[in-house]
Amino acid sequence: MSQSILIIDDEPDICELISLTMRKMGIESTTVHSIESALKVLQKKNFAAVLTDLRLPDGDGLTLVEHVNVHHTQCPIIVITAHGTMEIAIEALKHGAFDFITKPIQLDKLRGIIKAALKSTPAPSYETFAQLVGDSDKMLSLKKDILKVARSQAPVYISGPSGCGKELVAKLIHENSVRKDAEFIPVNCGAIPSELMEAEFFGYLKGSFSGATQDKIGLFAAADQGTLFLDEVADLPLNMQVKL
Repeated sequence: MSQSILIIDDEPDICELISLTMRKMGIESTTVHSIESALKVLQKKNFAAVLTDLRLPDGDGLTLVEHVNVHHTQCPIIVITAHGTMEIAIEALKHGAFDFITKPIQLDKLRGIIKAALKSTPAPSYETFAQLVGDSDKMLSLKKDILKVARSQAPVYISGPSGCGKELVAKLIHENSVRKDAEFIPVNCGAIPSELMEAEFFGYLKGSFSGATQDKIGLFAAADQGTLFLDEVADLPLNMQVKL
């Protein structure tokens, strides 16, 4: 076992479940039950990833998210949150968490998140972004933001006037993320006829309706493990936005 992760949770059963799952994946794990203990361990040892509960006896797990992002910048941190605290999970993503998983923990999902986190590589310097010309404060801030969100699994909203380079930014995020080896699929939402939208996004099976002579894979399935860039998403009808 070469890779090691740090698990922080005050529930012994959860820690044991995750540790056993990691062992079966060939991953070592260290378990602690508080923020104070986690900070001490992080001073002594480097980890490939950190997995922390958001509710701990001596504080908020967001403290650890912020600490890891400042002092262990190449270590992805995943947060565990109880059902019904989605707002806190989203806040964790905004603070730089790689991803989150809800309790009760689904082991298949946990394994997938851990595999993705361990695939993440050190972020390159934003100076390598030759496609983004300029070195103004705003441009430098944009480049740093691209690298920051690229290390997260969170959905990203990119805004700006037509022609400003939203698709270019989306592609740079993709190319600097763990999804870089999978598909980047840009979709102009305003160019899809309304009657075809559901079929285009979600696909269909042969015989689902008149004219469906073969199975069709939807855009979401085609972009699985990669990035689906929905350009001009506000052009979609409201009912389709709800389905998305």
